[in-house]
Amino acid sequence: MNFSLLLQRFNLNVAALAGPVLILLILAMMILPLPTVILDVFFTFNIAVSIIVLMVGLQIKKPLEFSAFPAILLVTTLLRLSLNVASSRVILMEGHNGADAAGKVIEAFSHFLVGGNYAIGIVVFVILTIINFVVITKGAGRIAEVSARFTLDAMPGKQMAIDADLNAGLIGEDDARRRRQEITEEANFFGSMDGASKFVRGDAIAGILIMLINIIGGLIVGIVQHDLPVGVAAETYTLLTIGDGLVAQIPALIISTAAGIVVTRVGTEKDLSEQFLGQLFMKPQVLYITAAVIGLMGLIPNMPHFAFLLIAAILAGLAWWQDHRTRELAAAQARAESESPPPPETPVAEVSWNDVQPVDAVGLEVGYRLIPLVDRTQDGELLRRIRGIRKKMAQEVGFLLPAVHIRDNLEIRPNAYRILLKGVEVGGGEAFVGQYLAINPGRVLGEIKGVPTTDPAFGLPALWIEARQREEAQTFGYTVVDASTVVATHISNILQNHAAELLGREETQQLVDHVGKESPKLVEELVPKIIPIGTLQKVLQNLLGEGISIRDMKSILETLAEHVPQTQDIDDLTAAVRITLSRAIVAQLFPGMNELSVLTLDPQLESILIGAMQSKAGGGLEPGLAETLLQSAAQESERIEQQGLNPVLITPQALRPVLSKFMRRALPQLAVLAHNEIPDSKTIRVVGVVGARS
Repeated sequence: MNFSLLLQRFNLNVAALAGPVLILLILAMMILPLPTVILDVFFTFNIAVSIIVLMVGLQIKKPLEFSAFPAILLVTTLLRLSLNVASSRVILMEGHNGADAAGKVIEAFSHFLVGGNYAIGIVVFVILTIINFVVITKGAGRIAEVSARFTLDAMPGKQMAIDADLNAGLIGEDDARRRRQEITEEANFFGSMDGASKFVRGDAIAGILIMLINIIGGLIVGIVQHDLPVGVAAETYTLLTIGDGLVAQIPALIISTAAGIVVTRVGTEKDLSEQFLGQLFMKPQVLYITAAVIGLMGLIPNMPHFAFLLIAAILAGLAWWQDHRTRELAAAQARAESESPPPPETPVAEVSWNDVQPVDAVGLEVGYRLIPLVDRTQDGELLRRIRGIRKKMAQEVGFLLPAVHIRDNLEIRPNAYRILLKGVEVGGGEAFVGQYLAINPGRVLGEIKGVPTTDPAFGLPALWIEARQREEAQTFGYTVVDASTVVATHISNILQNHAAELLGREETQQLVDHVGKESPKLVEELVPKIIPIGTLQKVLQNLLGEGISIRDMKSILETLAEHVPQTQDIDDLTAAVRITLSRAIVAQLFPGMNELSVLTLDPQLESILIGAMQSKAGGGLEPGLAETLLQSAAQESERIEQQGLNPVLITPQALRPVLSKFMRRALPQLAVLAHNEIPDSKTIRVVGVVGARS
């Protein structure tokens, strides 16, 4: 049966099996005795792997291109240690048979590289180990440690830069996700390299210990068990041990060099060879100076003149060639520029309407620490809340509010946010991601520690507290909300208070088109033939300004169609629509109540105000009277609110528009109704009188 078909039948992947099989073989070498032929193969394989790792390290352009290097470092270290254990077993068991008892590779390293002199072999082995342990491995480990620390420290700044580019539209979500993944992988890589360098240091120490153990053990085995003379035993086992150590230590030195090259690379688009040639040997002035210095040293008596003068001549020749080549390239470029026609002048673009940037109807600017709340890739909670706010307000108010355009602003405080209407700030505050706002509703059972502040939406005293204090604050009676809820509630409050401003002609036309889908005949007959779109917009704005929903557009259109032929006054048309919507208005102010607890005007003040309206003496009130009226209305409103009721002032129809506008600025919680806006099915109970007091 074909082997590939067998693998397919058992659903085996050769690439997936390579790693586990290699690890099992390495571990098996520590336990099972191996023939010398197999040892030669594995020693050769170890050298080949080390050279491959070095070549890959030289060719990469960024450290992350060799992200598997920490794991490879561990595997190669384990392979060398396993080969040391296996070869030590063979040396101690078969060393008395001669120099080739542990295989041809160890024999070659013990005789050819050190000339069969075990004293020289020991010195060379110790020098290589010191170079590997003290210089290369220690330096690479330190670089990896510092790089890991700096990478981790720089991660927040890099993340913010990515979020800023994403919010500005410079990159897409896929690019942002890829760049975040690269940052995470870079931190993990240098952290792993910091730990993996400890394996190489341990391998160097283990190599020295193994050499000492093999020499001492070989002497004991050769003298005691095989009756070899002391000199013969020392020479035989020491040479075999030195050969074994060199076979392992040279690949270790190559691997350590590769590790140093990888962690010292600076991310560029060139490999190491291109960087060496481009930055070291491409400056003629440097080469000329170096050639002169080496040439002068070569002229000193008793110096090796040939070597110094040869190197000086080579450097001078290379400098001349670089200089000549640079001049030729400059001359060729000058000729090309002189022969080519001059480029046409780029015309200055004319100013167009594209240079006029439209102003967003609703905008939200956040500091960089609030970016996670509005970042889609980080599952920003505020985005979902804003969508929910627009949906809820569309159902309650009666039209679709404009989208909230969100952007980051590095000029404001890191935890601050600003809410803008048509480019102008109308609200703002601070929020802290990961913390909670404990709002004091006025009746709390205890105090908690936190940063004092004010609820940005309603102006109530509040505290910013840690997450662990949340349950304690709720137990004491605080209203506890997270940062996204704070911002979302503030936005909702702003949108409700400015709904009238957000209903422009375009939104009004969209609302009419939406109603026309359900009642096409009604809209076709009335708008704009009878009801101009501008008149409809102003009436709807008046209703929204007083917190009245415009969901019942059919009733509004029918009422306007009845009254527009008689009058074009917006206040009169609004009053007529309010009477039509009176049941909805009263139900909103007095939900589920048949008896309406209201405030009324003092009869004397009412007569004065009616007289002023009929005389057309002006729209304003005498300052002293206005101040007293506001103070009395504020006192009565506060008293009604303490009873758990909505403060409502009932007035004659002629006074309602004027008093509503007058009260709305100072007492937005006080609603003003006309007598004829109270449905006949409701009864009235006067619970307070608003008026001048002598």
